[in-house]
Amino acid sequence: MVRKFDYFELFFDYLRAVKHASQHTITSYLHDIGQFYEFYRSWDELLSLEDMDYHTIRSYLTFLHGQGYKKSSIARKLAALRCYFRFLQKHKIITNNPLKFIHTTKKEHKLPAFLAEEQIKQLLDAPDCTSPLGLRDKAILETFYASGIRVSELVGINLDNVNLNLGFTLVFGKGGKERIVPLGRFATKAIENYLAKGRPVLVEKGLADELALFLNYRGQRITARGVRRIFEKYISSVANTAKLYPHVLRHTFATHMLERGADLRVVQELLGHVNMSTTQIYTHVTSVRLKEVYDKTHPRA
Repeated sequence: MVRKFDYFELFFDYLRAVKHASQHTITSYLHDIGQFYEFYRSWDELLSLEDMDYHTIRSYLTFLHGQGYKKSSIARKLAALRCYFRFLQKHKIITNNPLKFIHTTKKEHKLPAFLAEEQIKQLLDAPDCTSPLGLRDKAILETFYASGIRVSELVGINLDNVNLNLGFTLVFGKGGKERIVPLGRFATKAIENYLAKGRPVLVEKGLADELALFLNYRGQRITARGVRRIFEKYISSVANTAKLYPHVLRHTFATHMLERGADLRVVQELLGHVNMSTTQIYTHVTSVRLKEVYDKTHPRA
C-alpha cells in the first residue's frame, strides 16, 4: 500500500543535496507528488509503487485533464513524477519506471508580457525617493530592469555580493549556480542612494548584523512576497493590462536588449538560462514587435 509520504524524506534530501534544487522547486515537487498520491487514495485498492505502470499514469493524466488543468501545469506535474520515479528506480525501490513511455505534454507557447520603454521609465520614476522605503523601492526596480534577475535572486543578494565601483553583483540562480551580472549606472546610483540614506534607517529596526542588501520595513531581509507587493504598488499606475508580476521586468530586460541589437547568447548568459531554447522565445517577441511596426508604417504592408 502506498502511503503519502513514502520515501519523501529521502527524496527531499536527494533534491537538496544531489540535484541542488531551490526551495521553491522542492516545495513544488513535493506538492505535485503528494497530489498524485491523493488521487490514488480514492481507489478501492491502493497500488504499491511496484504495481504502478503506464496505465496508472495515464489514468492520472486523464484525471488532471478532467479537472481543467492547463498543459503547462500538467507538464510540471509530470516533471515532478519523472524525477521521483527515477529516484526510486535508481535506489532500487522499484524495478520499472511507470513513466518510461509517457510523453511530456506540450506546453502552450505564450509570448511573455513586457513593458514598453516609456512604461519602464514611468515605473522607475514612480517611487518617492524622499523616504527610506521609496529609496529602497527605486533601487529594487532599477536593479530588476538593469540585470534581468529573478525575484529569488534579488532577495538573496547580500551586501558583500555587490561591487558598486565596478557596477556588478553576484547572484545565486537555480540550483545554487553563481553568476555575475552588470547593474548599469542608473541601478548603481539608486543602490548608492539607498545604502546612504535608506538602508541605515531600516536596519535600525532590525538586526544590526543583517547581511541582506534589501530590507523590509522591520529591518529584515525582504521576501519574494514583499517584492511582489512593491511591484504591484507601482505597476498599476503604469500598465492597465492583465495582472502583472515582477517577472515581467525580466522579460522586459531581455526584450529591450534584443531590440537594441544584443547577441542572443549574451542575453542567455545574463539571464542564467542553461538552454538557448529558453532564451529564444524573446526573439519571437521582438519579431512580433517588428511585424507590428512594419504593418503600421510600410505603404504596401
